[in-house]
Amino acid sequence: MAFLDDIDGPSDAELAAIELEWPLIAAEMDLAEIEAQMLTAECRPAELDWRRLRRAERRVLRVLVELLDLTDDTNRPAEQEPRLAVAA
Repeated sequence: MAFLDDIDGPSDAELAAIELEWPLIAAEMDLAEIEAQMLTAECRPAELDWRRLRRAERRVLRVLVELLDLTDDTNRPAEQEPRLAVAA
């Protein structure tokens, strides 16, 4: 197993990126679990199952928006003012 000696672990930047994305990863795993339960259920999904699915979908979207807001703020130079959309 000498080839494993040459493999380095993730860098600090990679670990920070994983930590930043973890809420989205967790939300998507929850959504996948609910979808799998609905697809493998012996009977048709009940109204409560559909509510759980919609709630999980909304959570994924909410966490994604939060993540995009965070990454947008970190990529914007400090001296640049936020842009406003103006209708032409």
